[in-house]
Order: sequence, then structure tokens, then C-alpha cells
Amino acid sequence: MRLRFRFRTIPFLATVVLVALGIALGNWQVRRAAEKTELQARLAQRSALPPLVLDGKPVDPAAVEYRHVIVTGEFVPNWPLFLDNRPLEGRTGFVLLMPFTIAGTGQVVLVERGWVPRDPAVHDRVPHVAAPPGRTTVEGVAVLHPARVMELGKAPPPTPGAIVQNVDPAGFARASGLAVLPVVVEQTSADAPTAAAVEPVRNWPGPAVDVDRHKGYAFQWYALATMAFLFFVITGFRSGTKQAG
Repeated sequence: MRLRFRFRTIPFLATVVLVALGIALGNWQVRRAAEKTELQARLAQRSALPPLVLDGKPVDPAAVEYRHVIVTGEFVPNWPLFLDNRPLEGRTGFVLLMPFTIAGTGQVVLVERGWVPRDPAVHDRVPHVAAPPGRTTVEGVAVLHPARVMELGKAPPPTPGAIVQNVDPAGFARASGLAVLPVVVEQTSADAPTAAAVEPVRNWPGPAVDVDRHKGYAFQWYALATMAFLFFVITGFRSGTKQAG
């Protein structure tokens, strides 16, 4: 039996779309895997470095990100912010964010002090968490901004004590008028025992570096492109051979 191929325009166009889509999405997942591999290496390299002292001098955010840092100064007690929609182990709550004035400078760095529970009886009531009085030293990890959550529309500028969805150093600087470093510190050190009745929970999730997941997705998209092409070829030969017969 002589094989014949029957070309059909609509299946061909559908195949082109599927093959192009599969290759494009597969390439995107490969790039994501490369980015996560680079992030993994950067995390390992920076975690091995000695702690960086934030002394108020200008910092390069990209160079400081994920570094262990130490900063000495005082919290600004009248400017707390409560980051909303931050559940922990099935409980609703906030992440408490406070500005921290670096000793001997006019510079401020935002410090994520930790997770605090929400009052289940009053949705918009924020907990009172005392700041350590006087000069104190905070240790933590520098990040570019607090972890983001989905937010609808454009939020108004933050105000002292406000419940907000997202905030970054630049936006806080504009709202507060303070000179703010372009990084945020996820606090890992404990507060003084008398600073607060309940210490915020400091269980910071690390950045996702699931490289294998992106490689798996890439394989699936490439497989879809291959299957679409093979399906077009095989059905074309079957249809053409059957028609010839």
C-alpha cells in the first residue's frame, strides 16, 4: 500500500498554534528554572557571608538582598503598619512592620517584626505590640520588600497604624517623609523579654527555589508540542492513504 498524505488547512493551523504555544511555554519554564537555579546559588553564597552592618550608608538593594544583617538604633513607635492577609498555621493575622532609625544617622530601615494574630471578634482591630524601648540591636535578613499578596485597585498611601495589603520602602518613604533605605529587614532576633507580653512569631518562609517543578512543566509543554505535531502527521497519512484506497 502506497502512503499518501492529505493536507488539511484547519488541522494544520490548529497544529501550528499548539506547537508554537507548547514551545513558547516550555521555553518560559526553562528560563524560570534557570532563574531559580541562579537564585539557589545566590542564597547559598550570601548565607555563608558574615552579617552586614547597616550603618545608614547607601546600599545596593540587589547586592544586599538575602544577606544576614545587623542594625542598631531605635524603633519609631508611632508608625506601625499591619500587613493584612498573612495567615499562619490556619490562623488569621498580620505581619507587623515598623520603621527603625539607625543610630547616629537620620536614615530609617523598615523592619518586619513578625506575625501577630488578628482579633476574631473585631476584624479591623489591630493588636498592640510594644516596641523595645531605647537603643536596641536587630538581626535579620534583608529583602527588597515584604512578601506581596493580591491587591485589587490602587491602595491609598499608608498612614500610622493602618492595615495595608502591600508596602515597599519607596512608597513608605513618600508617605512618611522619612529617609528610608531601599531594603526591608525580616527580623530573626528576639526582642527584650520585657518589650511585649507576646512576642511576634518570626517564621519567615524562604524564597521558592523549586527548580525541578519548572523543568517538569517544561517537559510537559514540549511533549504537548511534539504530540500535536505527530497527531497532525499521523492523521494526515491515515486520511490520505484511506482516501487513495
